[in-house]
Amino acid sequence: MIDFSVAIRLYNGALLLPRILDALDVQVIADDIRWEVIVVDNNSIDDTVDVVRKYQQMWTRCPLRYVLETRQGASFARRRAIMEASGVHIGFLDDDNIPAPDWVQAAYTFGRTHSRAAAYGSQIHACYEAPPPPNFERIAPFIPVVERSEIVCFTTGWRAKTNLVPPGAGLVVLRQAWLECVPDDLTLQGPVGNSLNCKGEDVEALLHLKKAGWEIWFNPLMHIDHQIPSWRFERRYLQRFFHGIGLSKYATRMVSLRLWQRPLWILLFMGNDGRKLLQHLIRHHRHLKKDVVSAAELQLLLSSLFSPFYALKQRFAGQSHALPSGDEVSGNLCKTNHLKKKPSALSNCLNPHD
Repeated sequence: MIDFSVAIRLYNGALLLPRILDALDVQVIADDIRWEVIVVDNNSIDDTVDVVRKYQQMWTRCPLRYVLETRQGASFARRRAIMEASGVHIGFLDDDNIPAPDWVQAAYTFGRTHSRAAAYGSQIHACYEAPPPPNFERIAPFIPVVERSEIVCFTTGWRAKTNLVPPGAGLVVLRQAWLECVPDDLTLQGPVGNSLNCKGEDVEALLHLKKAGWEIWFNPLMHIDHQIPSWRFERRYLQRFFHGIGLSKYATRMVSLRLWQRPLWILLFMGNDGRKLLQHLIRHHRHLKKDVVSAAELQLLLSSLFSPFYALKQRFAGQSHALPSGDEVSGNLCKTNHLKKKPSALSNCLNPHD
């Protein structure tokens, strides 16, 4: 029986995958812990499979497995990893996440001492290719960059009444709880190709666990480094990124609500989004052309406000998972298998502040 599985989800991540595998190869972990590493290739078109085969020839730490998931979408890759994994707990790494030498041990220990924890997140330290823009700390949790020293439970106190959950990067889940509580087909598929319009699949899944009564935690003893390239600070990318996060708000907000509650809550959410939007415009309207952070926040608020209409459009179109092309902020729908993506996969993160 395997105690802990490490699942690396990636799309065209051949260049960074060796760094992740090298970091896993030097993990400081107790000899009696049985663990494995699974590389879930989300239909890459680069040399990902060749990199894995090369490592398999010389790998001795633990079982190293390769799985191909041809359905593109972060939620499909995560689901495949969970189905393939043998571990009681599964720790997820994106293709731009480098784990600290004790990440597996810290993740395993936390799971053993928190039996009601269905999921728990890591500290995420930024490794910037270029300096971030001014005021970047306002949007850092979405990228995600999460650095805090205290342990946090998202299912007790005031956090229990919110949609706050840890990001998907460096997330560890209890396999059985996920299989029992998270739907096979989530409303949000996650990034597909260059499209970011269905981000938030990790949040949607965690909210299902939260709704079922499981505990969700943040463990400050788990550390990963998040490789953040300079193009992620470009205005065009940030607006697309936050447009996708905003559009996901309707889906994540509806998880905990019964059908009869939704009409009233939609109006309340839209009213609150409208208030925040007006406050943002009053405070930052003079800086929107020059300040990419303010522009990104504006895009988030606008997309959040109109997310119910986007969901309604998708429902009437009969294509709840249809995605815009990567060259559009919004517009025409296209088939996911026509989408292509940058070589470095986009991290999956969302920390909704409702």
